[in-house]
Amino acid sequence: MKLNFKNRIALYYTVATAVITALAFLIVFLSVKKTVFSNLDKELSYQAQKHSKEIIIENDSIHFMNKAEWAEREHREVQVNPVFIQLINNQGELMDKSPNLKEQQLTFLEAVNSNDHFSTFLVDRAIRQAQIPIEKNGRKQGYIITAISMESSTMVIKNLQNTLLISFPIVLFGLYLISSSLAGRSITPLQAIIDTTNTITKNNLNERVPLPPNKDEIFELSSAINELLQRIENAIQRERQFTSDASHELRTPLSTLRGTLEVLIRKPRTQSEYEQKVQYGLSEIDRMSNIVEQLLLLARFDSKSEIEENHLIPLVSLVDEVLTRNGNTISQKNLKVNFEVKAETETLVPQYYASLILENIIINAIKYSLEGKTLSIEISEEGKYTLCKISDQGIGIKQEDLSSLFNPFFRSDALEHKQITGAGLGLSIAKKAVDAIGAHITVESKINKGTTFTIAFLRKP
Repeated sequence: MKLNFKNRIALYYTVATAVITALAFLIVFLSVKKTVFSNLDKELSYQAQKHSKEIIIENDSIHFMNKAEWAEREHREVQVNPVFIQLINNQGELMDKSPNLKEQQLTFLEAVNSNDHFSTFLVDRAIRQAQIPIEKNGRKQGYIITAISMESSTMVIKNLQNTLLISFPIVLFGLYLISSSLAGRSITPLQAIIDTTNTITKNNLNERVPLPPNKDEIFELSSAINELLQRIENAIQRERQFTSDASHELRTPLSTLRGTLEVLIRKPRTQSEYEQKVQYGLSEIDRMSNIVEQLLLLARFDSKSEIEENHLIPLVSLVDEVLTRNGNTISQKNLKVNFEVKAETETLVPQYYASLILENIIINAIKYSLEGKTLSIEISEEGKYTLCKISDQGIGIKQEDLSSLFNPFFRSDALEHKQITGAGLGLSIAKKAVDAIGAHITVESKINKGTTFTIAFLRKP
Protein backbone atom coordinates (compact mmCIF):
# COMPACT_ATOMS: atom_id res chain seq x y z
CA MET A 1 0.00 0.00 0.00
CA LYS A 2 1.39 3.38 -1.04
CA LEU A 3 1.05 6.14 1.54
CA ASN A 4 0.97 9.82 0.69
CA PHE A 5 3.57 12.21 2.06
CA LYS A 6 1.42 13.29 5.02
CA ASN A 7 0.75 9.72 6.17
CA ARG A 8 4.39 8.74 5.67
CA ILE A 9 5.48 11.55 7.98
CA ALA A 10 2.87 10.48 10.56
CA LEU A 11 3.93 6.82 10.23
CA TYR A 12 7.65 7.56 10.61
CA TYR A 13 6.96 9.76 13.62
CA THR A 14 4.70 7.11 15.17
CA VAL A 15 7.24 4.32 14.63
CA ALA A 16 10.01 6.40 16.20
CA THR A 17 7.78 7.32 19.12
CA ALA A 18 6.64 3.70 19.47
CA VAL A 19 10.23 2.58 20.00
CA ILE A 20 10.82 5.30 22.61
CA THR A 21 7.48 4.60 24.32
CA ALA A 22 8.18 0.85 24.40
CA LEU A 23 11.54 1.49 26.03
CA ALA A 24 9.96 3.88 28.53
CA PHE A 25 7.20 1.37 29.38
CA LEU A 26 9.78 -1.41 29.77
CA ILE A 27 11.89 0.75 32.09
CA VAL A 28 8.81 1.63 34.18
CA PHE A 29 7.74 -2.01 34.38
CA LEU A 30 11.20 -3.26 35.36
CA SER A 31 11.64 -0.44 37.88
CA VAL A 32 8.31 -1.17 39.56
CA LYS A 33 9.01 -4.90 39.56
CA LYS A 34 12.46 -4.36 41.06
CA THR A 35 11.03 -2.01 43.70
CA VAL A 36 8.33 -4.53 44.67
CA PHE A 37 10.82 -7.38 45.05
CA SER A 38 13.29 -5.13 46.84
CA ASN A 39 10.66 -4.20 49.44
CA LEU A 40 9.76 -7.88 49.91
CA ASP A 41 13.42 -8.81 50.31
CA LYS A 42 13.98 -6.04 52.85
CA GLU A 43 10.98 -7.24 54.83
CA LEU A 44 12.27 -10.84 54.75
CA SER A 45 15.75 -9.81 55.87
CA TYR A 46 14.26 -7.70 58.67
CA GLN A 47 12.08 -10.58 59.89
CA ALA A 48 15.03 -12.98 59.75
CA GLN A 49 17.20 -10.64 61.83
CA LYS A 50 14.36 -10.01 64.24
CA HIS A 51 13.53 -13.65 64.86
CA SER A 52 17.15 -14.79 64.89
CA LYS A 53 17.33 -13.20 68.35
CA GLU A 54 14.60 -15.55 69.55
CA ILE A 55 16.49 -18.74 68.59
CA ILE A 56 17.94 -21.17 71.12
CA ILE A 57 20.68 -23.58 70.08
CA GLU A 58 21.20 -26.57 72.35
CA ASN A 59 23.58 -29.24 71.15
CA ASP A 60 22.16 -30.24 67.75
CA SER A 61 18.75 -28.74 68.45
CA ILE A 62 17.56 -25.36 67.15
CA HIS A 63 14.21 -23.95 68.24
CA PHE A 64 12.34 -20.77 69.12
CA MET A 65 11.97 -19.47 72.65
CA ASN A 66 8.53 -18.37 73.93
CA LYS A 67 6.81 -20.09 71.05
CA ALA A 68 3.56 -20.38 73.05
CA GLU A 69 3.35 -16.59 73.43
CA TRP A 70 4.10 -16.20 69.73
CA ALA A 71 1.22 -18.56 68.83
CA GLU A 72 -1.14 -16.75 71.16
CA ARG A 73 -0.16 -13.33 69.69
CA GLU A 74 -0.77 -14.55 66.16
CA HIS A 75 -4.14 -15.95 67.27
CA ARG A 76 -5.21 -12.56 68.67
CA GLU A 77 -3.92 -10.40 65.77
CA VAL A 78 -5.20 -10.25 62.21
CA GLN A 79 -2.21 -10.54 59.88
CA VAL A 80 -2.82 -9.11 56.44
CA ASN A 81 0.43 -10.38 54.97
CA PRO A 82 1.85 -12.96 57.41
CA VAL A 83 5.54 -13.87 57.53
CA PHE A 84 6.46 -17.56 57.72
CA ILE A 85 9.55 -18.62 59.70
CA GLN A 86 11.30 -21.99 59.67
CA LEU A 87 14.47 -23.37 61.24
CA ILE A 88 16.54 -26.20 59.76
CA ASN A 89 19.89 -27.75 60.56
CA ASN A 90 22.86 -28.17 58.25
CA GLN A 91 21.43 -31.43 56.90
CA GLY A 92 18.20 -29.68 55.88
CA GLU A 93 16.15 -31.34 58.63
CA LEU A 94 13.26 -29.34 60.10
CA MET A 95 14.01 -28.06 63.62
CA ASP A 96 11.19 -25.61 64.28
CA LYS A 97 8.72 -23.32 62.46
CA SER A 98 6.25 -20.52 63.07
CA PRO A 99 2.74 -21.52 64.15
CA ASN A 100 1.15 -20.05 60.99
CA LEU A 101 2.83 -22.73 58.87
CA LYS A 102 0.65 -25.36 60.58
CA GLU A 103 1.30 -28.62 58.74
CA GLN A 104 3.14 -27.00 55.85
CA GLN A 105 6.88 -26.69 55.43
CA LEU A 106 9.04 -24.18 53.53
CA THR A 107 11.33 -25.34 50.76
CA PHE A 108 15.04 -25.59 51.52
CA LEU A 109 17.37 -25.22 48.51
CA GLU A 110 20.95 -26.23 49.10
CA ALA A 111 22.02 -24.66 45.78
CA VAL A 112 20.94 -21.18 46.90
CA ASN A 113 23.70 -19.05 48.37
CA SER A 114 23.39 -17.66 51.85
CA ASN A 115 21.40 -14.42 52.16
CA ASP A 116 19.96 -14.88 48.66
CA HIS A 117 16.30 -14.32 47.97
CA PHE A 118 14.22 -16.37 45.56
CA SER A 119 10.63 -17.05 44.55
CA THR A 120 8.89 -20.38 45.16
CA PHE A 121 5.50 -21.82 46.14
CA LEU A 122 3.74 -22.86 49.35
CA VAL A 123 0.65 -24.97 48.70
CA ASP A 124 0.31 -23.46 45.22
CA ARG A 125 0.65 -19.94 46.58
CA ALA A 126 3.50 -17.80 45.27
CA ILE A 127 5.88 -16.75 48.04
CA ARG A 128 9.17 -14.88 48.31
CA GLN A 129 11.76 -16.70 50.41
CA ALA A 130 15.18 -16.10 51.99
CA GLN A 131 17.70 -18.47 53.60
CA ILE A 132 19.99 -16.89 56.17
CA PRO A 133 22.60 -19.01 57.97
CA ILE A 134 22.55 -19.37 61.76
CA GLU A 135 26.01 -19.21 63.31
CA LYS A 136 27.32 -19.85 66.83
CA ASN A 137 30.95 -19.34 67.82
CA GLY A 138 31.86 -18.88 64.15
CA ARG A 139 30.30 -22.18 63.10
CA LYS A 140 27.19 -22.52 60.95
CA GLN A 141 24.53 -24.40 62.87
CA GLY A 142 21.69 -24.24 60.32
CA TYR A 143 19.42 -21.81 58.54
CA ILE A 144 16.55 -19.54 59.37
CA ILE A 145 14.17 -19.48 56.41
CA THR A 146 11.72 -16.59 56.09
CA ALA A 147 8.93 -16.32 53.52
CA ILE A 148 6.15 -13.91 52.67
CA SER A 149 3.23 -14.13 50.27
CA MET A 150 3.77 -12.64 46.78
CA GLU A 151 0.14 -12.75 45.69
CA SER A 152 -0.58 -9.02 46.18
CA SER A 153 2.78 -8.02 44.74
CA THR A 154 2.31 -10.35 41.78
CA MET A 155 -1.13 -8.89 41.23
CA VAL A 156 0.30 -5.35 41.21
CA ILE A 157 2.96 -6.36 38.69
CA LYS A 158 0.44 -8.24 36.56
CA ASN A 159 -1.99 -5.30 36.54
CA LEU A 160 0.81 -2.92 35.61
CA GLN A 161 1.87 -5.24 32.78
CA ASN A 162 -1.69 -5.50 31.43
CA THR A 163 -2.19 -1.74 31.73
CA LEU A 164 0.99 -1.02 29.78
CA LEU A 165 0.21 -3.61 27.10
CA ILE A 166 -3.33 -2.31 26.60
CA SER A 167 -2.40 1.37 26.70
CA PHE A 168 0.54 0.96 24.28
CA PRO A 169 -1.51 0.42 21.07
CA ILE A 170 -4.09 2.97 22.22
CA VAL A 171 -1.37 5.57 22.74
CA LEU A 172 0.17 4.75 19.35
CA PHE A 173 -3.17 4.99 17.55
CA GLY A 174 -3.94 8.34 19.15
CA LEU A 175 -0.42 9.51 18.40
CA TYR A 176 -0.82 8.53 14.74
CA LEU A 177 -4.05 10.51 14.44
CA ILE A 178 -2.49 13.56 16.06
CA SER A 179 0.69 13.22 13.95
CA SER A 180 -1.36 12.88 10.78
CA SER A 181 -3.30 16.03 11.63
CA LEU A 182 -0.16 18.00 12.47
CA ALA A 183 1.60 16.70 9.36
CA GLY A 184 -1.36 17.77 7.25
CA ARG A 185 -1.13 21.28 8.67
CA SER A 186 2.65 21.31 8.21
CA ILE A 187 2.54 20.42 4.52
CA THR A 188 -0.22 22.89 3.66
CA PRO A 189 2.41 25.21 2.11
CA LEU A 190 3.54 22.28 -0.07
CA GLN A 191 0.00 21.92 -1.40
CA ALA A 192 0.06 25.63 -2.21
CA ILE A 193 3.33 25.09 -4.09
CA ILE A 194 1.79 22.19 -6.04
CA ASP A 195 -1.37 24.16 -6.89
CA THR A 196 0.61 27.19 -8.03
CA THR A 197 3.16 25.29 -10.12
CA ASN A 198 0.37 23.28 -11.79
CA THR A 199 -1.25 26.49 -13.01
CA ILE A 200 1.95 28.04 -14.35
CA THR A 201 2.47 27.88 -18.11
CA LYS A 202 4.64 29.80 -20.53
CA ASN A 203 1.85 32.39 -20.76
CA ASN A 204 1.71 33.20 -17.02
CA LEU A 205 5.25 32.81 -15.79
CA ASN A 206 4.81 35.90 -13.62
CA GLU A 207 2.91 33.90 -10.97
CA ARG A 208 4.81 33.02 -7.82
CA VAL A 209 4.47 30.53 -4.99
CA PRO A 210 3.09 32.16 -1.79
CA LEU A 211 5.70 32.28 0.96
CA PRO A 212 4.75 30.70 4.33
CA PRO A 213 4.92 32.94 7.43
CA ASN A 214 7.61 30.86 9.16
CA LYS A 215 11.12 31.07 7.71
CA ASP A 216 11.83 27.35 7.77
CA GLU A 217 12.83 24.77 5.16
CA ILE A 218 9.50 25.12 3.32
CA PHE A 219 10.06 28.88 3.18
CA GLU A 220 13.49 28.27 1.63
CA LEU A 221 11.95 25.78 -0.84
CA SER A 222 9.27 28.29 -1.84
CA SER A 223 11.88 31.03 -2.25
CA ALA A 224 14.10 28.73 -4.35
CA ILE A 225 11.14 27.84 -6.61
CA ASN A 226 10.26 31.52 -7.01
CA GLU A 227 13.86 32.33 -7.91
CA LEU A 228 13.85 29.47 -10.41
CA LEU A 229 10.60 30.75 -11.95
CA GLN A 230 12.13 34.23 -12.15
CA ARG A 231 15.21 32.87 -13.94
CA ILE A 232 13.01 30.89 -16.34
CA GLU A 233 10.85 33.95 -17.01
CA ASN A 234 13.92 36.10 -17.63
CA ALA A 235 15.42 33.47 -19.94
CA ILE A 236 12.22 33.15 -21.96
CA GLN A 237 11.89 36.93 -22.18
CA ARG A 238 15.50 37.18 -23.37
CA GLU A 239 14.86 34.42 -25.87
CA ARG A 240 11.75 36.15 -27.20
CA GLN A 241 13.53 39.49 -27.41
CA PHE A 242 16.59 37.89 -28.95
CA THR A 243 14.48 36.05 -31.56
CA SER A 244 12.57 39.21 -32.38
CA ASP A 245 15.70 41.31 -32.70
CA ALA A 246 17.57 38.66 -34.67
CA SER A 247 14.64 38.29 -37.07
CA HIS A 248 14.56 42.03 -37.56
CA GLU A 249 18.30 42.37 -38.08
CA LEU A 250 18.40 39.52 -40.61
CA ARG A 251 15.24 40.61 -42.37
CA THR A 252 16.69 44.02 -43.27
CA PRO A 253 19.72 42.81 -45.32
CA LEU A 254 17.61 40.07 -46.90
CA SER A 255 15.01 42.60 -47.99
CA THR A 256 17.74 44.88 -49.32
CA LEU A 257 19.40 42.02 -51.19
CA ARG A 258 16.07 40.90 -52.68
CA GLY A 259 15.20 44.43 -53.77
CA THR A 260 18.59 44.89 -55.39
CA LEU A 261 18.28 41.65 -57.37
CA GLU A 262 14.71 42.44 -58.44
CA VAL A 263 15.80 45.83 -59.76
CA LEU A 264 18.78 44.24 -61.46
CA ILE A 265 16.68 41.83 -63.58
CA ARG A 266 14.00 44.29 -64.69
CA LYS A 267 15.99 45.36 -67.75
CA PRO A 268 19.41 44.84 -69.30
CA ARG A 269 22.24 46.62 -67.49
CA THR A 270 25.74 47.65 -68.35
CA GLN A 271 28.72 45.73 -67.06
CA SER A 272 29.50 48.43 -64.51
CA GLU A 273 25.92 48.49 -63.24
CA TYR A 274 25.94 44.71 -62.80
CA GLU A 275 29.24 44.90 -60.95
CA GLN A 276 27.95 47.71 -58.73
CA LYS A 277 24.75 45.86 -57.78
CA VAL A 278 26.56 42.55 -57.24
CA GLN A 279 29.15 44.30 -55.09
CA TYR A 280 26.36 45.85 -53.03
CA GLY A 281 24.68 42.44 -52.67
CA LEU A 282 27.93 40.88 -51.53
CA SER A 283 28.31 43.57 -48.87
CA GLU A 284 24.83 42.74 -47.57
CA ILE A 285 25.74 39.04 -47.51
CA ASP A 286 28.88 39.90 -45.56
CA ARG A 287 26.73 41.87 -43.16
CA MET A 288 24.41 38.91 -42.66
CA SER A 289 27.35 36.56 -42.19
CA ASN A 290 28.78 38.88 -39.56
CA ILE A 291 25.42 38.99 -37.71
CA VAL A 292 25.10 35.19 -37.84
CA GLU A 293 28.65 34.71 -36.52
CA GLN A 294 27.98 37.09 -33.66
CA LEU A 295 24.68 35.37 -32.86
CA LEU A 296 26.41 31.98 -32.75
CA LEU A 297 29.08 33.42 -30.50
CA LEU A 298 26.45 34.79 -28.11
CA ALA A 299 24.67 31.43 -28.18
CA ARG A 300 27.88 29.70 -27.08
CA PHE A 301 28.11 32.01 -24.08
CA ASP A 302 24.40 31.62 -23.20
CA SER A 303 24.59 27.80 -23.39
CA LYS A 304 27.55 27.79 -20.96
CA SER A 305 29.49 25.61 -23.37
CA GLU A 306 33.11 25.19 -22.51
CA ILE A 307 35.48 27.23 -24.66
CA GLU A 308 38.92 25.81 -24.21
CA GLU A 309 41.23 28.76 -23.91
CA ASN A 310 44.13 28.40 -21.54
CA HIS A 311 46.68 30.41 -23.51
CA LEU A 312 47.74 33.59 -21.73
CA ILE A 313 49.18 36.62 -23.47
CA PRO A 314 50.50 39.97 -22.19
CA LEU A 315 47.75 42.59 -22.19
CA VAL A 316 50.04 45.20 -23.80
CA SER A 317 50.85 42.88 -26.70
CA LEU A 318 47.17 42.11 -27.24
CA VAL A 319 46.26 45.81 -27.42
CA ASP A 320 49.06 46.31 -29.99
CA GLU A 321 47.68 43.45 -32.10
CA VAL A 322 44.15 44.88 -32.10
CA LEU A 323 45.41 48.35 -33.03
CA THR A 324 47.53 46.87 -35.84
CA ARG A 325 44.58 44.90 -37.27
CA ASN A 326 42.49 48.06 -37.36
CA GLY A 327 45.28 50.34 -38.57
CA ASN A 328 43.66 51.04 -41.94
CA THR A 329 40.39 52.20 -40.36
CA ILE A 330 42.31 54.38 -37.92
CA SER A 331 44.22 55.96 -40.81
CA GLN A 332 41.07 56.54 -42.85
CA LYS A 333 39.55 58.57 -40.00
CA ASN A 334 42.87 60.33 -39.35
CA LEU A 335 42.76 59.34 -35.68
CA LYS A 336 45.64 59.84 -33.30
CA VAL A 337 46.31 56.92 -30.95
CA ASN A 338 47.67 57.67 -27.49
CA PHE A 339 48.69 54.34 -25.91
CA GLU A 340 50.16 54.73 -22.43
CA VAL A 341 51.29 51.94 -20.07
CA LYS A 342 51.47 52.93 -16.39
CA ALA A 343 51.44 49.40 -14.94
CA GLU A 344 54.72 48.35 -13.38
CA THR A 345 54.17 44.60 -13.83
CA GLU A 346 53.25 42.66 -16.92
CA THR A 347 49.65 41.37 -16.86
CA LEU A 348 48.74 38.12 -18.61
CA VAL A 349 45.17 37.69 -19.87
CA PRO A 350 43.31 34.80 -21.61
CA GLN A 351 43.95 35.42 -25.29
CA TYR A 352 40.57 34.26 -26.63
CA TYR A 353 38.32 36.17 -24.24
CA ALA A 354 40.49 39.26 -23.95
CA SER A 355 40.68 39.48 -27.77
CA LEU A 356 36.87 39.49 -27.97
CA ILE A 357 36.68 42.22 -25.33
CA LEU A 358 39.36 44.53 -26.73
CA GLU A 359 38.43 43.96 -30.39
CA ASN A 360 34.80 44.99 -29.85
CA ILE A 361 35.53 47.92 -27.51
CA ILE A 362 38.33 49.37 -29.68
CA ILE A 363 36.35 48.93 -32.94
CA ASN A 364 33.42 50.77 -31.31
CA ALA A 365 35.75 53.55 -30.17
CA ILE A 366 37.10 53.88 -33.73
CA LYS A 367 33.62 53.84 -35.33
CA TYR A 368 32.12 56.46 -33.03
CA SER A 369 35.17 58.76 -32.88
CA LEU A 370 35.02 62.01 -34.81
CA GLU A 371 37.57 62.40 -37.61
CA GLY A 372 40.94 63.80 -36.61
CA LYS A 373 40.37 63.22 -32.88
CA THR A 374 42.41 61.16 -30.38
CA LEU A 375 41.86 57.55 -29.31
CA SER A 376 43.40 57.05 -25.86
CA ILE A 377 44.28 53.69 -24.29
CA GLU A 378 45.77 53.56 -20.81
CA ILE A 379 46.89 50.48 -18.83
CA SER A 380 47.33 50.97 -15.08
CA GLU A 381 47.11 49.04 -11.81
CA GLU A 382 44.59 49.33 -8.98
CA GLY A 383 44.76 46.83 -6.14
CA LYS A 384 44.60 43.29 -7.51
CA TYR A 385 43.25 44.47 -10.87
CA THR A 386 44.89 45.78 -14.03
CA LEU A 387 42.76 48.51 -15.62
CA CYS A 388 42.52 49.05 -19.35
CA LYS A 389 40.81 52.37 -20.19
CA ILE A 390 39.73 52.97 -23.79
CA SER A 391 38.54 56.54 -24.45
CA ASP A 392 37.30 58.15 -27.64
CA GLN A 393 36.40 61.72 -28.55
CA GLY A 394 33.17 60.92 -30.33
CA ILE A 395 29.43 61.40 -30.37
CA GLY A 396 28.89 60.00 -26.85
CA ILE A 397 25.98 58.06 -25.35
CA LYS A 398 22.87 59.32 -23.59
CA GLN A 399 22.86 58.71 -19.84
CA GLU A 400 19.50 56.92 -19.98
CA ASP A 401 20.92 54.47 -22.54
CA LEU A 402 23.96 53.40 -20.50
CA SER A 403 22.02 50.73 -18.56
CA SER A 404 20.90 49.04 -21.82
CA LEU A 405 24.23 49.34 -23.57
CA PHE A 406 25.19 45.66 -23.18
CA ASN A 407 21.82 44.26 -24.29
CA PRO A 408 21.87 42.36 -27.60
CA PHE A 409 20.92 44.50 -30.67
CA PHE A 410 20.71 47.70 -28.62
CA ARG A 411 22.10 50.79 -30.38
CA SER A 412 21.78 54.24 -28.88
CA ASP A 413 20.20 56.70 -31.36
CA ALA A 414 20.74 54.27 -34.24
CA LEU A 415 18.42 56.24 -36.53
CA GLU A 416 20.43 59.45 -36.04
CA HIS A 417 23.66 57.69 -37.01
CA LYS A 418 22.69 55.53 -39.98
CA GLN A 419 26.10 56.03 -41.53
CA ILE A 420 27.66 54.02 -38.68
CA THR A 421 27.16 50.35 -39.45
CA GLY A 422 26.64 47.63 -36.84
CA ALA A 423 24.18 45.13 -35.45
CA GLY A 424 24.42 46.07 -31.78
CA LEU A 425 25.99 42.76 -30.75
CA GLY A 426 29.60 43.75 -30.13
CA LEU A 427 29.18 45.10 -26.61
CA SER A 428 26.97 42.11 -25.66
CA ILE A 429 29.76 39.77 -26.74
CA ALA A 430 32.30 41.85 -24.82
CA LYS A 431 30.18 41.72 -21.66
CA LYS A 432 29.77 37.91 -21.94
CA ALA A 433 33.53 37.52 -22.35
CA VAL A 434 34.18 39.83 -19.37
CA ASP A 435 31.89 37.71 -17.17
CA ALA A 436 33.50 34.49 -18.40
CA ILE A 437 36.96 35.43 -17.02
CA GLY A 438 35.77 37.17 -13.86
CA ALA A 439 36.66 40.67 -15.07
CA HIS A 440 34.59 43.87 -14.77
CA ILE A 441 33.57 46.51 -17.28
CA THR A 442 32.21 50.02 -16.70
CA VAL A 443 31.34 52.88 -19.04
CA GLU A 444 31.22 56.66 -18.76
CA SER A 445 30.02 58.97 -21.50
CA LYS A 446 29.00 62.53 -22.32
CA ILE A 447 27.12 63.59 -25.43
CA ASN A 448 29.47 65.12 -28.05
CA LYS A 449 32.42 64.68 -25.67
CA GLY A 450 33.21 61.00 -25.93
CA THR A 451 33.00 57.66 -24.15
CA THR A 452 35.37 55.78 -21.83
CA PHE A 453 35.22 52.01 -21.28
CA THR A 454 37.20 50.60 -18.34
CA ILE A 455 37.96 46.86 -18.23
CA ALA A 456 39.35 45.55 -14.91
CA PHE A 457 41.33 42.32 -15.44
CA LEU A 458 42.06 40.26 -12.33
CA ARG A 459 45.80 39.65 -12.20
CA LYS A 460 46.89 36.03 -12.14
CA PRO A 461 49.01 35.09 -9.10
